[in-house]
Amino acid sequence: MSFVEHLTELRARLVRALLGLAAAFAVSLTFTDALWRFIQKPAAQALQAAGFPDKLYVFDPMDAFQIIWVKLPIVCAVFLGAPWVLYQLWGFIAPGLYRRERRWAGPLLVGSSGLFIMGGVFAYFVVFRYGLTFLLSIAKAQGLISQVPIDVYFNLFVDVVLGVGIVFELPVIIFLLTALGVVTPRFLFRQSRYAILAIFIMAAVVTPSTDVFNLVLFATPMCSLFYLGVLVSYVFTLRRDGRTFPWRPVLIAVGGAAAISGAVWTVDHYRQRR
Repeated sequence: MSFVEHLTELRARLVRALLGLAAAFAVSLTFTDALWRFIQKPAAQALQAAGFPDKLYVFDPMDAFQIIWVKLPIVCAVFLGAPWVLYQLWGFIAPGLYRRERRWAGPLLVGSSGLFIMGGVFAYFVVFRYGLTFLLSIAKAQGLISQVPIDVYFNLFVDVVLGVGIVFELPVIIFLLTALGVVTPRFLFRQSRYAILAIFIMAAVVTPSTDVFNLVLFATPMCSLFYLGVLVSYVFTLRRDGRTFPWRPVLIAVGGAAAISGAVWTVDHYRQRR
């Protein structure tokens, strides 16, 4: 394909991606009320736990309309349309790849979409709820009355959910860097201590609260995702070089770690009961 043909293909892919997002936006408008009640629920629970009225406040008459009927459907459309957008992106770059590289299209598309949605779910049910409860408890301890504006709450919700969803793409990023030859599994494993430090710094930026519990709560799955990305990239390099994966020592190591963890949990459980 010539340069002009590449630009034409890129324009067609962008138009299809935007049409998919527009369709997802139209679908989101049909259940906006239920979606807003779902998003408002963490605020109501956190405010109730802190002893405050479980209602958000509107200081600008346009805030409710702009957030519930414009911004909220856009965010929902991003999540619903993410698989379609990623499919269009892959359709643009796939013709320039070899056949053995295109075989990873399905797992890469499913994995990236699943990790993005998984990150949003984890942010909603874990990070955002605990973080918001902690922040409101600080106001309660100081004798302050919390009045949370709807726009401030929604912006915080979007920042946390989208931020965690993007961060959960870490295994896919590691796989792509390995496939492009930028990094190797051995290099990633040897530099893992720096990666863990960067993950904790990122967790401190993304999480809404500043307590250590929420920091560890977010950083722990991120460290697991990092090592998952290293494992996937290692399997990819083995298949690329025609070698087999050493299943026996890995299973022995995983089984031993699970047995040790189970034994520690059992001893601690019986110790607490006594």
